[in-house]
Amino acid sequence: MGVYISRHRTDAAPKRASESDAEFFERIAGPFWDQVRDVINEWWSHFPPDAQPGLHSRLRDRNSDANVFSALWELYVHEMLLGSGCTVEIEQQIGTEGKYPDFLVSRGNEQFIVEAIWTAENLDATGSSSLPPQMADAIDRVPSPNFYVSYQVDSVGSTTPQQKRLKNELTRWLASLDPDQVTAEYEQKVPLPKHAWQEAGWRLSFEAIPRSPGRRGDPTSRTIGIHPSVWVADDSDRVLKAVRKKGRKYGDLALPFIVAVGNSAVFPEDEDTEGAFYGTSVEYAHRTGSTFGRNPDGYWTAAQDQSHSRVSGVLTVDNPAPWTWAKKVPVLWQSPAPGSLPAPVLPTWETAQLTDIHVERQPAARPIHTSLGLPEHWPIGDAFPRRRPSTES
Repeated sequence: MGVYISRHRTDAAPKRASESDAEFFERIAGPFWDQVRDVINEWWSHFPPDAQPGLHSRLRDRNSDANVFSALWELYVHEMLLGSGCTVEIEQQIGTEGKYPDFLVSRGNEQFIVEAIWTAENLDATGSSSLPPQMADAIDRVPSPNFYVSYQVDSVGSTTPQQKRLKNELTRWLASLDPDQVTAEYEQKVPLPKHAWQEAGWRLSFEAIPRSPGRRGDPTSRTIGIHPSVWVADDSDRVLKAVRKKGRKYGDLALPFIVAVGNSAVFPEDEDTEGAFYGTSVEYAHRTGSTFGRNPDGYWTAAQDQSHSRVSGVLTVDNPAPWTWAKKVPVLWQSPAPGSLPAPVLPTWETAQLTDIHVERQPAARPIHTSLGLPEHWPIGDAFPRRRPSTES
């Protein structure tokens, strides 16, 4: 038994807009994705039998992509701890609140707590720039060997229209264009070709972007090359909120406590994470020059939040996913609070420590793939190999 059953899969198309992550992982064909499923199955089997059903349910949850990636994050953290020579117990009752943190970890003569949390940047699914998944999938299925398209939603209808006319119009328009001619004209400052479509209250504007000669002719390639920018930019403190939530959940643990944050973000920045924990940087101007300092607004440096010393460190990985597991280096942000118990440091973790107002970084002693039991460049091969149309001899 496992999360995924070994079977013959034939659909190697990239993830569809209307497809959940659980459906995608189950459906996608190819050696690259077979490796992913095999490792997920193996790591899942390393959990105690009583913990496996809940993980299985979350990994196969077609109604919540967050559930899927939260479970994948727990699999990753658990396997990293095991591969670092730790013994891991699941959800033991610890702390003055009588609750059950994720992992009680033993390594040699030391014990510590690790609590895993997944946090993802919110996407605007209802704003004026959004497109129903069925329409996005219809556009992506338009045969377009020579062009990508970008689109803009100019007007939103009250119902989702039939996609047949949209696909037919786009197919005829794109087939009428010569990619070499469009490229030459664009180099002479001629705007890219545009096409307007409207139906049932919807108005969309399209732009044709020539594929480079080496990228033409692939019938499996997506047609949409650029989506409108739809992420919400007002949640830069997501990581801070996640740590605050977990940091106050268990009361006094009497053991070093590490919050492990899987940080899914469009443009993750170390500077933002550094400011969230140690305070944002500030420059003070003087007559003779300027000096730098930190505002007292960090998780550990805010004067009114001394209880945050319960958290010994925060382990972060930006955009962890199966295809980045063997590549992304975890960073342990160590607490500077005098009352914090020292956080253990595993060999595959980079560390960050606040010294005065400066953050000192130390590289990991070993690459992360060594604690995961994976090759350095895993998964091996291409996620979406190019397939050219067949030709008759």
